[in-house]
Amino acid sequence: MTILLFLLVGAIAGVMAGLFGIGGGMVIVPVLILTFTAQGVSADVLTHMAVATSLATIVFTSLSSIREHHRNAAVDWPIVKRMVVGIVVGTAVGVYFITQVPGPVLQKMIGVFAWLIAIKMWFGLDPKGHGSSPSALAVGSAGGIIGFGSSWFGIGGGTFTVPYLTWIQTPMRRAVATSAAVGLPIALTGAISNVIAGWQHPDLPSWSTGFLYWPAIIAIVITSVPCAKIGARLAHRLDPKRLKQAFALLLCIVGTRFLLA
Repeated sequence: MTILLFLLVGAIAGVMAGLFGIGGGMVIVPVLILTFTAQGVSADVLTHMAVATSLATIVFTSLSSIREHHRNAAVDWPIVKRMVVGIVVGTAVGVYFITQVPGPVLQKMIGVFAWLIAIKMWFGLDPKGHGSSPSALAVGSAGGIIGFGSSWFGIGGGTFTVPYLTWIQTPMRRAVATSAAVGLPIALTGAISNVIAGWQHPDLPSWSTGFLYWPAIIAIVITSVPCAKIGARLAHRLDPKRLKQAFALLLCIVGTRFLLA
C-alpha cells in the first residue's frame, strides 16, 4: 500500500512540475512526512528525510521536463548558466542550516510556506517586470537565494524562480521552462548535501543513504518522470488558471494540517 501511495504521489508531482514549473516537492514533501510518521520513523529525522527524498526525486523529474522544454526551444540557457554557481552554494548552505532545525519546527515552516504559495497561486500574485536587464552578479545572487530557499522545502526552485524570471522580463512560458532547468542543480546539490548531512544517523530506517530514502525515491521516479513530460506538454497548450486554483486549495489544506499538528 505504501509503494502504491508513492507511485501516485510521483504521478501528481510530475504533472505539477511540468505544468506549473512549481516543483513537485509541494506534493511530495507533505505526503512523505505523513507516510514516514505512519511508518514509525523517528520524529528527529522524518521531516528532513521527506525534504531530502523530494530533492532526490526532482533530479529525475527535472531531466525529463528539461528535455521536453528544450525540444520546444523554451529554455533560456544563458540565464541558467549565470545562476548555477549561486544555486549550488545557496543550496549547500541551506541544507547545512536546515539540519540544525528540529523536525516539528520545520513542519510548521512548511505549513506557513504552503499557505503563502496557495495565496500566490490563487490570486496570481506574480511580480511585474522592472524593465531593465540585471547584471551577472545580480542573477547569480538570485540563484543563491533560490537555492537556499528551495533546500528548506524540498522543491525544485520553480516557486521562487518563475516569479524572479517574470520580474526580469522573461515571458511566462520561457520562465517555466528555464525554471525546470534551474531545478536540476538545486536537486543534485540538495540530494548530495543531504547524504553528507545525514550520513550514518542512528535514527534512520533501513534503505536510507543519509537522509535519502530509496524505496520512496524509486517509486516516485517511476511515475513522476513520464508524467513530467505530460505536464510540460500541457504547459505549452493549456491555460492552467483553474488548475492552479484547485492546487492552491490543496495547499491550504496541507498547510493547515501542519500548522495545527
